[in-house]
Amino acid sequence: MKQDTKYRVLLSLLSVAARLPSGLLYLFSDIGYVIVYHIVRYRRDIVRHNLELVFGTSDRKALRRTEREFYRHLCDCIVETVKLLHISDAEVDRRVEVTNGEYVDGIIRSGHSVVLFLGHYGNWEWVQAIIHHFSEPLVGGQIYKPLHDKVMDRIMLKIRSRFGLECIPQERAVRRLLEIERSGQKFVIGFISDQRPSGVLHHWTAFLGQDTPYVIGGETIGNHVDARFVYLDVMKTSRGHYRLTFCPVVPDPEDKGPDPYTREFMKMLEKTIYRAPAYWLWSHKRWKRQR
Repeated sequence: MKQDTKYRVLLSLLSVAARLPSGLLYLFSDIGYVIVYHIVRYRRDIVRHNLELVFGTSDRKALRRTEREFYRHLCDCIVETVKLLHISDAEVDRRVEVTNGEYVDGIIRSGHSVVLFLGHYGNWEWVQAIIHHFSEPLVGGQIYKPLHDKVMDRIMLKIRSRFGLECIPQERAVRRLLEIERSGQKFVIGFISDQRPSGVLHHWTAFLGQDTPYVIGGETIGNHVDARFVYLDVMKTSRGHYRLTFCPVVPDPEDKGPDPYTREFMKMLEKTIYRAPAYWLWSHKRWKRQR
């Protein structure tokens, strides 16, 4: 009962905020940046450590500029995610440009599902807008890890299903995707595959110059159902505007190592990050564990 009340109250407050003009929400983001970066200093030591690991310390002025840009972007992501509770399809399509959607349509027409690799880059919560850009019938969805806070988990599920995507908990991913395949349907399922794995770490590769463990769930499931692997390249073109491009994941034929599609995805994500580093999620402890 308490959780239901808390959910309704919080959802009502966020829904009111979502109805505000985007310009006003970005003003709140600017205020939030001052609080989060200069006053609270949210995870600033982690962000700084990660940036120094990847880019070194020879140009600290450039590092601090990237650091500040990251926090500005992070605050923008928060208000943009809230905005998803009340935003028209036309407004989203104006702000999110999707290119090469016909490539995914071709895969579906050929009788294969799509494992869509992406990272915590840009605003990954707005990625769900891609569902408008396919002409072939399919099941669209994303794999997610439920939040510990049950109220916030319900709210995020509401936001993440804004465009009709199916949100599939990690523990049900294999079973659900096999169900879709057995029903004769094809899917496009997003796997955010740049997070730090939990449990025993068996899979490692070079990523951003660091020895990095990686998750293999997307590739494992994709191989089960003979899916095709696609990378979603994200570019932030201006404040509140993104360009999403579908790119085939093609491993180097000379590379005989394990998990070739996952490691190739990480190389592609690495290029995206180097292009504009401020828009990756530097605030998580990506390299906390060692081989």
